Amino acid sequence: MRVFVTGASSHVASEVVPELLAAGHTVTGLARSDRAAQVVRSLGADVRHGDLNDLDGLRAAAAESDGVIHLAFQHDQQYGGDLAGAAAADLRAIEAMGAALSGSSRPFVGTNATGALTLAGFHGRLTEHDVLPGGLRIEAENVVVALAEQDVRSSVVRLPPTVHSAGRFGLASALIELARASGLAGYVGDGSNVWPSVHTRDVGRLYRLALESAAAGSRLHAVAEEGIPLRDIAAVIGRHLNVPVAPVTAAAEHFGHLAMFVGMDNPTSSKITRDTLGWAPSGPDLLADLGDFLAAP
Repeated sequence: MRVFVTGASSHVASEVVPELLAAGHTVTGLARSDRAAQVVRSLGADVRHGDLNDLDGLRAAAAESDGVIHLAFQHDQQYGGDLAGAAAADLRAIEAMGAALSGSSRPFVGTNATGALTLAGFHGRLTEHDVLPGGLRIEAENVVVALAEQDVRSSVVRLPPTVHSAGRFGLASALIELARASGLAGYVGDGSNVWPSVHTRDVGRLYRLALESAAAGSRLHAVAEEGIPLRDIAAVIGRHLNVPVAPVTAAAEHFGHLAMFVGMDNPTSSKITRDTLGWAPSGPDLLADLGDFLAAP
């Protein structure tokens, strides 16, 4: 397939693009800067310059492709305090690319976060069958799934908070930086709330499987470990940085923009994904990968 990949210079794309190329697909990656374009080329993909606000360009790229993998999200806008604006831009981009694929039976693989549902009010162990009617990023997920009604083989991959490899750990990277800056590896409450996790290599494989064979309208979970207690993550960080590990009472003051995530309890199953696509994650677990990274000279 000729695959158009947005967010092609991202951490997740560093495994998605090589996985696609190794399977015989050709890839054109969206790049919004010269630096991003260099990264995309280094992965072996062709470059299309643009961003999520270039709706005409997104429509054209999708129309020229045999399938789309949508990884991009305006995280800089999100972390700048405008998550709603970033989510709105994501939704417009999905609608533009989806319209270009309508009636074609071609695949569109979107992306969401497992934590988005928890933050929107879902409680308990999240499965692929669990859905919510709306919420930031959830509306976009529902739009992707609904493309199946327009003869698009659409699917959504939900990513956990800690996609990890090569010294990058998702939200846990921010906890490392904060522990170094503050001298404390903290958590909230008793730290028993959990985050799911997965190695980036396994994520790349799942996106390829979704592109090639996911059923129209399906939701998939890129989750290897269902839930790791935050106090265990903090303990590894504290041990290797030689800083205290302790609960934090003034979470908003200490964690800043991370406060909404640190107390999140997000246990997540991937059994349906494994059973339907034959996906079998095999990468190292988060705590081992985190410890190896922090122990390195």
